[in-house]
Amino acid sequence: MKPLFYFSFLSLFFLGCQPPQPLGPKNLSQIIPAPQVTYLGGQSHLVSQRIAWSIPPSFDLTKTFLENHMTPHGFELIPVDAEQAQWGFLVDSALGKGAYQLSIEPDRLTLSAADDLGAFYGAQSLRQLMPEYLEENTSEHLDFYLPTGLIKDRPKFAYRGMHLDVGRHFFGPDDIKKYIDYLAMLKMNYFHWHLTEDQGWRIEIKAYPRLTQHGAVRQETLLGHYSDQPHEFDKTPYGGFYTQEEVKDIVAYAAQKHITIIPEIEMPGHAQAAISAYPELGCTHQAVPVATKWGIFEDIYCASEQTFSFLETVLEEIMSLFPGPYIHIGGDEAPKAHWSDCPNCQGVIQARGLADEHELQSYFITRIEAFINAHDKQIIGWDEILEGGLAPNATVMSWRGTEGGIQAAKQHHPVIMTPTSHCYFDYYQSDLPEEPLAIGGYLPLKKVFSYNPIPHELSKEEAQYVLGAQGNVWTEYMPDFKQVEYMVFPRILALSEVVWHGPAKAIDPEYAQFTMRVAAFLKRLDAMGVNYANHLYDLESVHRVERLSPGNSDSSQGKTVIRYALVNPLENHRLEYRLNQGQWTLYKGPLSIDTTSGVQARLMLDGQQVGHTKKDSLLVHKGLGLVSSVAPQPHSSYNTGGIQALTNGKLGDNNRYGDTEWLGFWGEDVTVSLNAKKLSTEMVNSLEMRFYQNPGQWVYVPKSVEVSLDYSDGSSQSVQWPISVPKRNGPFAERWDLPIKEDAELTSLDIRVLSFGIIPEGRQGSGQKSWTFIDEIIFQ
Repeated sequence: MKPLFYFSFLSLFFLGCQPPQPLGPKNLSQIIPAPQVTYLGGQSHLVSQRIAWSIPPSFDLTKTFLENHMTPHGFELIPVDAEQAQWGFLVDSALGKGAYQLSIEPDRLTLSAADDLGAFYGAQSLRQLMPEYLEENTSEHLDFYLPTGLIKDRPKFAYRGMHLDVGRHFFGPDDIKKYIDYLAMLKMNYFHWHLTEDQGWRIEIKAYPRLTQHGAVRQETLLGHYSDQPHEFDKTPYGGFYTQEEVKDIVAYAAQKHITIIPEIEMPGHAQAAISAYPELGCTHQAVPVATKWGIFEDIYCASEQTFSFLETVLEEIMSLFPGPYIHIGGDEAPKAHWSDCPNCQGVIQARGLADEHELQSYFITRIEAFINAHDKQIIGWDEILEGGLAPNATVMSWRGTEGGIQAAKQHHPVIMTPTSHCYFDYYQSDLPEEPLAIGGYLPLKKVFSYNPIPHELSKEEAQYVLGAQGNVWTEYMPDFKQVEYMVFPRILALSEVVWHGPAKAIDPEYAQFTMRVAAFLKRLDAMGVNYANHLYDLESVHRVERLSPGNSDSSQGKTVIRYALVNPLENHRLEYRLNQGQWTLYKGPLSIDTTSGVQARLMLDGQQVGHTKKDSLLVHKGLGLVSSVAPQPHSSYNTGGIQALTNGKLGDNNRYGDTEWLGFWGEDVTVSLNAKKLSTEMVNSLEMRFYQNPGQWVYVPKSVEVSLDYSDGSSQSVQWPISVPKRNGPFAERWDLPIKEDAELTSLDIRVLSFGIIPEGRQGSGQKSWTFIDEIIFQ
């Protein structure tokens, strides 16, 4: 008989040699972007080292992707006949373009699609059901389970794009391929490659070698923000460009991921780097440097035959490199000062019977379009190409809001929506002061998620011309690719949801569900080494003004209060708040705030804070809740809080004008009417208003404010206060004495805010309408 310890030793020995247990299945409902239809099966499908599969030759890119994803980790994909396959890929011609069905049963996986495009998208969904370690650059192998169920999926929009500016900062071929990988993972299908800028020409053109020998290098780069004065520079040359061989390789790489690249060659503006290399392309023929700071520059292409010859040669080389159907020709932010003073340009205007320089730009774009159309390609241009008349076959990329897209769609032109309000990923994504330097604005994840690319102003027929939407990444303040990743992720996840699954129908509950999927997805990004921003635990607040009736049980009865509520994104976390730096208290429900207060809130888990502290400033004043109408209405892109935000007691963010409190108006004088009868019951003697100043973003304080008062005795008063231009960017408050009569009842009070107007030459956005942003209207 052997001793007991001997058997115990053998048991431990053999247990130690057991292979690791397969990783458990993921949730079938965690995929981003969400499939159109998902049925949960409730069981699991084991994926072990050897996988018998059958895949048709027409699914070649899907086959390559799955082999590259799995075989480095020891999985063997063994071809077998269809009836013997554990994984079967099938051609189903009844499914539409890009559509797929994924069925996972305990003993079989079936992916059906009409073509390789749909199969590839199905493989991206399958990828998210696999463990994250497959994303790592290791040889680790672990068997795993897939969840069972059925997915029926197809894209909502035909155009699902991302843009990257490589002119302000350059990113090498490996970074571009990584960017393309990110797009493919999220079922995006267009990469808009912004290749030329005032600050650098980034693509080799063999007929014009100085474009890269000279135009690809600037002598120094602006330090800090453009609005910082005086400007300081790093005194270090900066440059880079792609050879044509590198471009061909990147184009082929994108094609392997079912992504079409759209090259952008800017014209007639944003051309200073090219004019620096070849001064004869400008109106003055004078030498200019490659731009060293950001903004808009007056040196644009001259509308001369020499320029057209140059551009046609450049475009011939570009079109030979990019097989896709589109060439983006820019068309934005082209100051006309040099055209106005140029004998050649004025001669073209006269000879062609054009009305002005805007029609000259239309002639310029139309002529380039005809050349591109002759090569069986179409142009895309920023929405400025609408000015002076739209080129016959152009696709409009609407960025200055939705108006350009609406106008183009009503003219039955294709439209790609990319408004600054929801699609500019160079904007700040958090209101925290420690966020990395960005151009400005404020675009949190939820606002991207809330986007609907179809403007409500369009009819059902007109809406068909909206092809989809695109996220734009301008890189003035992104010096390296890690910063690009930080600005793109996780907002690209929200945009992919919008353009693939479709816009949310109920924002709050759908966003709460989306954030849970994002939290799971972040583990995949960790495995991929992506430098993402994580603001998932940032708290939200909602509030309204409430006048308590005398019978209200609240101790503040009879007063006007701010009802302030917090939204807890994670129910298993403790939500705490405090007022005016007091004691932290468990949040149990909405608060009634009747005195000016600072509110802080935080999430706690196991005694430790999760995420950042939320801070709100609530100002209780005599005008709370008294706004009755605003004309015109705030711009749809900057109207999150509605007109009530003007007198709701919550101050807008001091660093970001895109939050729920700041209301934006584009180039319009604004009239705000208030409930004068309620105001007349208060002892009011002053008016204070908050505006925002950021000329680099086309945002200006108004010229003046006018107040009109009418009384019950038939009398009236009117007073106008000019506003001095502030020396610093950011929020700007003005306070004025309000001369309200005491011997008559006030019957109406209107505040008229006169816009700064058209932005003058020499400033960013010159010739464009300025924006006015208004925050709280305060009566004391």
